[in-house]
Amino acid sequence: MSVPAGTLRKLAAEYGTPLYVYDLDEARAAHAELAGSVPAGSRIYYSLKANPFPPLVGVLLDAGARAEVCSRGELETALAAGAPARRCLYTGPAKTETELAHALARGVRVFSVDSPTDLARLGLCARQAGARAKAILRLNPSAYPRGAGLAMGGAPSQFGADVAWVRDRPERFRADGVELVGYHVYVGTNIDDADRLMDWFELAVDAVRHAQEALRLNVEIVDLGGGFGHPYARPGDRPAWSGLARRLAGLLARLPGAAASPARGGPVVAFESGRYLAGGSGTLVLRVQDVKHSKDTRFVIADGGVNVLGGMQGLRRVPPIMAEPLPLRAAVPAGDGRQDDDGDAVLAGPLCTALDLLNQRARLRGAAPGDLLAVPNVGAYGLTAALVAFLGRDAPAEVAVDTGGVRAALRLETAYRPVQAAPSGVNGSPTGDRATGERAETR
Repeated sequence: MSVPAGTLRKLAAEYGTPLYVYDLDEARAAHAELAGSVPAGSRIYYSLKANPFPPLVGVLLDAGARAEVCSRGELETALAAGAPARRCLYTGPAKTETELAHALARGVRVFSVDSPTDLARLGLCARQAGARAKAILRLNPSAYPRGAGLAMGGAPSQFGADVAWVRDRPERFRADGVELVGYHVYVGTNIDDADRLMDWFELAVDAVRHAQEALRLNVEIVDLGGGFGHPYARPGDRPAWSGLARRLAGLLARLPGAAASPARGGPVVAFESGRYLAGGSGTLVLRVQDVKHSKDTRFVIADGGVNVLGGMQGLRRVPPIMAEPLPLRAAVPAGDGRQDDDGDAVLAGPLCTALDLLNQRARLRGAAPGDLLAVPNVGAYGLTAALVAFLGRDAPAEVAVDTGGVRAALRLETAYRPVQAAPSGVNGSPTGDRATGERAETR
């Protein structure tokens, strides 16, 4: 944990539990380390999907990252944190006309597109807005990555256009109102080994080269995604990428137009990261509410579960939850009446479902009601990747700490609001797609 135990205990007393605490200096250090691990001049995008907590986003933007967003809410968060709209990258496989119109109106001009339909829809919205948009085409490589924490390319996927499709039908990847200026390849995520990362980036570069043979774009940017891993909900340091910048520089020389520098018309190379940049900054503090035995199993029941951490584990978006909390108390004094149990325990949350488990074999010696537990390395895919709306429980407070103390304390809220019915035929209604005049082609 980057925040001292004493500070976590003090913050828990002030703001209650469950409680997220983010160390902003840890996020700065992660950005500096990643920037030094890729070739000089590379662009780094922070993926807000990992954690949109505004003070954290602001610190990473100040450090030099740009914002990668995939929703109206993420875009507004990025803009409020100080991101210039023209430096944002808007991604996602099913952007609606409403979302695109909003992004264009707010000043976004660079989008990742996944198909001819997506490209045509962007062109339509740009023409209606009187704007000239640019797009990078997301590619799905032909090969499947080895050692994928979660593969996002190389297999049948909703993401991107298969390279074979691009090569077979290059004429489809054109649209009035938008200029295609590069490529976007995100093969997989959560890799902690430089050799496997290089395998993935080689797949990405090959995909770009093969697509470029067919499309012959004036390439301005190549976004090679990321995959930079980080320990999740357990103790551990972020990986070090020794020698990666040198190895990447050699690989990037194979990109179309790479002989020229960006200043002389060569492509800008970009990388994305959410987990690596934000993961180590976050600690979740829970309070034990009950300890009991059922049959031969000891249960330690905390005041937060999958409603505050890891609710997306069933979707395989984050690793399966095996939270390894650290006790925030001194050693158990002799004769204090606590049960001295060295065995494993099931760490459960407070929800009315048997699925609310954070670890089925947690080492929680001598745990007792009132104890504080700290789950480290949850700055990425923590609260907003949880089942935060399930059962209507309050979201935990989120506190950002920096040199000098608490910088911000916020709480995410959900609420019902009245809505008006949308006109028929807009945004995916049964009447088809207005951007192309036809239903999307299936390949």
